Amino acid sequence: MTRLNRNTFLLKQLGLCCLFFILSFPIYAENSQKYSAAVVSAHPLATKAGEAILAQGGNAFDAAVAVTAALAVVEPYASGLGGGGFWLLYRAKDQQSIMIDGRETAPGKASANMYLDQSLEPIKGASLNGPKAAAIPGTPAALAHITKKYGQLSLMKNITPAIDLAREGFQLDQRFARAIQHNQEKLAAYSVTDAIFLPAGKAPDAGILLRQPQLASTLTMLAEQGHDGFYKGAVAEEMVRAVKQGGGIWQINDLSEYRIVERKPTQFTYRDTKITSATLPSAGGLTLAQSLNILEQFSITELPAGDQAHLIAEALRFSYKDRVELLGDRDFVSIPEKMLESKGYAAKRAAQIDINKAGLSVNRKDELNEGTETTHFSIVDQYGNRVAATMSINTFFGSGFVAGKTGVLLNNEMDDFSMGENIPNIFGLYGSAANTIAPGKRPLSSMSPTFVENKDGILIVGTPGGSRIISMLLLAIHQFVDHKQTDANKLVSTPRFHHQYLPDQIYIEPDSYEQDWIMHLKRKGHEVETANRKWGNMQLIYIDKNSRQSYVANDPRGLFVTHY
Repeated sequence: MTRLNRNTFLLKQLGLCCLFFILSFPIYAENSQKYSAAVVSAHPLATKAGEAILAQGGNAFDAAVAVTAALAVVEPYASGLGGGGFWLLYRAKDQQSIMIDGRETAPGKASANMYLDQSLEPIKGASLNGPKAAAIPGTPAALAHITKKYGQLSLMKNITPAIDLAREGFQLDQRFARAIQHNQEKLAAYSVTDAIFLPAGKAPDAGILLRQPQLASTLTMLAEQGHDGFYKGAVAEEMVRAVKQGGGIWQINDLSEYRIVERKPTQFTYRDTKITSATLPSAGGLTLAQSLNILEQFSITELPAGDQAHLIAEALRFSYKDRVELLGDRDFVSIPEKMLESKGYAAKRAAQIDINKAGLSVNRKDELNEGTETTHFSIVDQYGNRVAATMSINTFFGSGFVAGKTGVLLNNEMDDFSMGENIPNIFGLYGSAANTIAPGKRPLSSMSPTFVENKDGILIVGTPGGSRIISMLLLAIHQFVDHKQTDANKLVSTPRFHHQYLPDQIYIEPDSYEQDWIMHLKRKGHEVETANRKWGNMQLIYIDKNSRQSYVANDPRGLFVTHY
């Protein structure tokens, strides 16, 4: 048996008992120039789908399609065909980085005040629940595009693992079961959704077999016909029929005219490290660039831990302020991107920071939701191609509305638009005119798939977490660059804190920081608030550039106990 065949055989025998649900295996190990391939995602069955595609000769981009599609089946509360995302690609043969923008778009009949009453106050739940809250999905278009332009296999082969999971079913894990239990009211509000996720009228227990035959049929149409299998024909017509019947505003041309956009990622340096991250309509790259450029003005590692945290919080205060006031879809509004990502602008911001005293935002005390509804995966293949991808349907189970007989659970990403200067979204983020609703426009996002590279190694990294995504990545980069941390598990396990300008507070994870650290920040004038629980579900690969060995880690905050 050849070494390649032996690896393929072993992959087929691979169980799901591994604690971290990961794969890191050498392909063509006799060639020392090859990388060890690795797949890491938030669900073992999605990781297994990516493994299978690599074993069949697919590249990282094929595997990314397989993982995305599988997550749509096994983690539909966080992402799916009814949502969107950003896929950050690195193509080794020409050393090119590309961002695939599969963000959702506002329907053609959308308007700036569509979720406000006559007094211009938000209508409770209007931008979050039901088909009127749904933007036009981008994930299916991204899967077809990535396969056609960057993959080596067919779309059918890449999506087949997901089709099988949907048609044959899989055992419901505890995390999925808890998500249903905690969102029963939303799911029960729509008869089709209720029938899928609340069989017998109640939340199912972990371990039951969940089948989604209608979703399997939709995935098959996409696999057979590509883009048009979802955005035209029977699937599109059924979705529009169901949305209109449910009070939504979709039209058939909203779907037929949807296109993904290839964008040049945001790239900048932090000390001796190159960082590549998502660009607008993601706020991630620009906000990371601003924050890290500010921190670069300080010899941060020479300071005590409390002072380091103070500087990070102040850098985040400035960068999130600009996010609120300036950022939106660059295809619709003019954004001063070059200024915001410049070192000179950061130096001016840094000069305004007092090492001994907290700055001041505005006296607002809004509640900050924790934001775990989204998903991320990271992949590297034997050739050095890599993918970091973050996808979402916004809140848990999105709008709660399954579009008729398609099995597609629709997003509620319209809530990511700004509805008014003093109206925060579900994650407590404010916005400006740059992010107001307009037909065809893409809402601002925090999803930030990222590559981090220096002379020694590479991180492929990202996480869910709503408005906290960017601060989580900043802390991981800070540990990697400033503290030379290359242990993948330690990078995803590091305690987290967050500041987003408004509310004017530092949020910390429970049981994560010593009282002396907290009091140090309070003495500087920060208000420190302990969150109800830890946040994030970071999926990370570290590649050692010398050995070309890959090391993978799942965030322990996202692990769940299952019995397969």
